Parts: sequence; C-alpha cells; structure tokens
Amino acid sequence: MRDDFQAIFGNAHLLTIAGNFWPRKIDATQFPAIRREYRIAERITVAALEHRPLGTARGEIVFLHGLEGSSEAGYIASLAQAALIRGFGVHRLNMRTCGGTETLCETMYHSGLTSDTKFVLEQLQARRAGPCFLAGFSLGGNVALKLAGELGQTDLLAGVCAVSTPIDLAASVRQIDKPFNILYVRRFLDRLRQRVRRMSELHPHLYSTAGLDEVKSIWEFDDRFTAPLFGFGTAANYYATQSAVNYLDSIRVPTLVICAQDDPMVPFAMYQHAAFKNNPALTLLATKNGGHLGFLSRRKPRFWLDGAVLDWIDARMTGQASKREAAFGGSLRQA
Repeated sequence: MRDDFQAIFGNAHLLTIAGNFWPRKIDATQFPAIRREYRIAERITVAALEHRPLGTARGEIVFLHGLEGSSEAGYIASLAQAALIRGFGVHRLNMRTCGGTETLCETMYHSGLTSDTKFVLEQLQARRAGPCFLAGFSLGGNVALKLAGELGQTDLLAGVCAVSTPIDLAASVRQIDKPFNILYVRRFLDRLRQRVRRMSELHPHLYSTAGLDEVKSIWEFDDRFTAPLFGFGTAANYYATQSAVNYLDSIRVPTLVICAQDDPMVPFAMYQHAAFKNNPALTLLATKNGGHLGFLSRRKPRFWLDGAVLDWIDARMTGQASKREAAFGGSLRQA
C-alpha cells in the first residue's frame, strides 16, 4: 500500500478545488463505454457506464460518486482508466437522477440509499462477473460503507474502498455549512435547487419548489426537501439513521477507508471511532494533506489516490496482504 503521499499544495482548499478541475479522462478508443440501465423497480431505473478491459477481466469495480456528482467525475475517470489498464471491468454508476437520468426515476438519491447499488451487485453476480469491489467517493463512500455493514458477511463484495467519506453526516454537514466553506455550499445548493426544479417539472405531485430559493444551507435543504421526500421527517433523523458510522462494526468484507486530516468538509475527529481499532475488516489510511477528494501528488504519478486504491485491491486479489492484514484489517495512518 502506498503511504508516501506528498501533496502538490499545502492548502486544503487549493487541493480540493484543483482535484475537482484537474483534467482526467478515460481512453474511450481503447475502452469504449457501454451504457447499461438497471430497472430497480417500477418508475426507478439507474444507469451506469461500463467499460471492459483488454482480455478477460480480473474482477469488477463499481464506482459511486459524491453529492451532485455523476459518472463523469474526474476522480472516477482517472481511477477507472487506471483500473482498466490493470485488467478490471469498470462500472461508473449514476445515482438516481444524476448524470442526466432524471427521466428514469421519480425519486432522487440520498446519502444512505443502498438498495440500488445492491441491485447492481446482484446483477453482476448473476452475470457471473469476477470478484466485485466498491469504490465510493464522499457521499458515495457513505453509501458503500453503509451497504457493506448492512450485508455483513457476503459473497456480493470482495472489498470496499471509501474516500473522503462523511461517515457522520450531521457532523459533516455542520462543517460544510461553516462560513469558510461558503464556495462549496453555494455550488452544492445551486445544483440541488436545479435538480429539484427539473424534478418538479417531471413529477409535480412529488416535488414542490415553494421556498426553494430561501434555502441557505445544506442542513436546511435536507430538512425541507430530502428528509420529507424519503420519509425521514427531519434532517437530524435522516443523518442519524443514514450515517455509515452506525454500520462500521458490522462490516465483514475487506474495507479501505482513505481520508485527509485537513479535509475542509469532513472533520477528521469522526475517524476516531472505535471500529477502526476493533473491527479487523477496516483499514484506515489518513494522510496529513489531501483536502476533499484532492490527493494530487507533488511527484508523478499525479493521481496518488488511484495507485493507493488499486495497490490495495491488487493485494486482496493476489493474496499478498501483509500478515498484519491477514484478516483484512488493521489501521494504517500516515501523518
């Protein structure tokens, strides 16, 4: 496992912003995308972009994006490209209504919605795909960890990687809503408002835009829109019931959690949870710098995260995990 990360910038906000806008892509000529739609239920369909490696796939990796992201996110593109080169099949999943799929679903996604991902994993198993791994980023990491905890011991998953994950949703939203994160809040809220407006045009019986422009924080948006839509009642109850922190003790598949101690949106204190010491399935890799989904390296290769994740997956695939991780556990922290 790579634990030698040196950030290209020392400022967490610069890393976060640069990581978001740094150019990355999949070689579509060598690895063309196949669009697959998964009908979860009546009026609920999600879409994924699938890529096949050259030759027989060694395994499969399903990617879950973050809040108001999509399968086109840069952090997914670079890791997917690297995974294809290493011989893995890639599935870039769009959560409900994301990536231009609003017409496929009546309901939007939320931070703890695991049923769609479980369905996709079941379909891959039915296709006799090889070992399946989940790679979740930010909100998608919460979904991945929560699902792993819900499944416990399972043959649907060979392992999980979660990056920059708000495992305690309430603590993370409080952090995001602080004044120094105003740029992120504005961006998220602009996109969330646009999504509600689009869904209101398609399904006015489910979505109302009343008071939408008055919402000034993520907490308020979830309290007035997300929580009622999914029957959670309030944002506080939504966060309390859907946070992955509640499921860490139940995870039984090998799980790598990568975070940066300077993440401006995810307080590092939440990773002091006892499960990272007591659950042998969990491995924590905490870098000193990295921002939120930043992890741009001062040295080449620039996208350090891609190598860290794939080296870990390779170790699981080839049985080269260290004795310390023989039970797929242990906490690894790089200062």
